Amino acid sequence: MVEIAASAVVDRRAELEEEVVVGPYAIIGPNVRIGSGTTVGSHAVLDGHTVIGEGCRVFPHAVVGTEPQDLKFKGARSFLRIGDRTVIREFATMNPATGDGEATVVGSDCLLMAYSHVAHNCRLGDHVILANSVNLAGHVELGDYAIVGGVTPVHQFVRIGRHSMIGGGSRIPQDVAPFTLVSGNPPVTRGLNLVGLTRRGFRREALEALKKAYRILFRDKLTVKEAVDRIRVEVPATTEIQDLVEFFRTSERGVTR
Repeated sequence: MVEIAASAVVDRRAELEEEVVVGPYAIIGPNVRIGSGTTVGSHAVLDGHTVIGEGCRVFPHAVVGTEPQDLKFKGARSFLRIGDRTVIREFATMNPATGDGEATVVGSDCLLMAYSHVAHNCRLGDHVILANSVNLAGHVELGDYAIVGGVTPVHQFVRIGRHSMIGGGSRIPQDVAPFTLVSGNPPVTRGLNLVGLTRRGFRREALEALKKAYRILFRDKLTVKEAVDRIRVEVPATTEIQDLVEFFRTSERGVTR
């Protein structure tokens, strides 16, 4: 059974599945779809062509799916898609994509803390955490389990690799390699995210391979091409190493080193 507070404004064309709860004074637009078990807090605004998965929590005053903050946006039919069990805290904002048929995508089991912002055309994997007041510019990509510390701006088109962690108060103008720790302004790669990787069950062999690849990429003062060529010869080609090498090979903005 859907539960809607008397003071909420829910367009009759919106699609709300079973067990959705909508709090007082929340506003839900006509093209919004909300999965079962999701709760929408008081004064939250959900608009645009927005799809929210099952078991999500949208806290009071969050604004989800309103027009992108992009001067190129001319009223295109674009989308915002959010996975299951994602938590959107107070005053967080999320925008759909800019171009017709394009989408901003947020995965499942993510946590977007208060005042964080996900701009147009961003793509977030699963289990991503954005701490308070993290601001993602347009077209930013975050891999699974990436964590960004509070009050951190991320430049447009930057990629943040999976299982990486960025310290609070940093400024991120370039890509952040998977499995690494980055912090500072300007940012510096400080090491591997060994605590996080161990907690998530990475095998000892995988960690040893990553340590060897890290030394080559970040300590031996080689060019990216030299480092990648050496890794291919000296380091076992685990899935993690292949991901790391491919990330460097395909970087367009350069990788934080």
